[in-house]
Amino acid sequence: MFNCTLENGTERDMRNTAYALVFGSVMMLGLPLNAVSLLILLRCHSLKSPSAVFMVNLAISDLLLVISLPMRVYFYATGTWPLGNKACICFTMLFRNNIRSSFIFITFISVDRLLAVVYPLRSRHLRITSNALKAVVLVWLFVLLWNIPESVELSRFLDKNNESTCFEFRCNPPYILARPQAMFVLTMLAVNIVSTALVSWTLHVHLNDSARINNKMNVMLIFAMNLMMFTVFFLPASLVGIFESWRTARTPLLCLASMNCCLDPLLYYFSFDGFWKRKEDVDTSVARE
Repeated sequence: MFNCTLENGTERDMRNTAYALVFGSVMMLGLPLNAVSLLILLRCHSLKSPSAVFMVNLAISDLLLVISLPMRVYFYATGTWPLGNKACICFTMLFRNNIRSSFIFITFISVDRLLAVVYPLRSRHLRITSNALKAVVLVWLFVLLWNIPESVELSRFLDKNNESTCFEFRCNPPYILARPQAMFVLTMLAVNIVSTALVSWTLHVHLNDSARINNKMNVMLIFAMNLMMFTVFFLPASLVGIFESWRTARTPLLCLASMNCCLDPLLYYFSFDGFWKRKEDVDTSVARE
């Protein structure tokens, strides 16, 4: 089912140092940024609003990615894999799950901001914490179920090769899995584009309300960052499984995709007024923008 090949030895030796440096830098930045962000979100904003629920889970997703990076750094720095096949599959799935869960949570954040700004009154019965918690549970279940076919095929591939090939393979998922994933990412991107357009139009109508112009700018920064996350980090890494000609760029695109966890803390900062201060009702303030 999966089309897997091993990287050429010379090519691997030339690029492994760069991969180790990139993943190491992401790990050094992503760990403190997301750990501090998660602590602030839980202590200052708790889980009292849907946006806080989505951002807490986005921070958890980023931390799971960071957890998977030390072994990638070790592998690319030494060229060896000291653990077994099951550990290789586990770290690979942690890495891939970040991309899948992150673009879903970011889309939820965009839709939540859309409802808060454009439909503040009509959406109150939808924008409640219980609904957000149900949504994130479904997301994690979806991600875990998606791991099953990939884990089976990766296990078969590793069993046929030496364990030192962990992270060395370019393994494209079968078309039946790659195409739906790419279409799903494109659909989420379309949702973010529509949300951005509607919020931009709504804020433009109230442009003369200079008292809250800074908040409006923050709202638009959130949507701009979400679109940038999709177009730069998530979309290329998702499309690589479809286009044969992109296969040689798979690892560089994964390096690029891993950088998203370093920028997510900026999303948290612009999403909440007074991010560092305890806030009783974040969404009431956002809904008035």
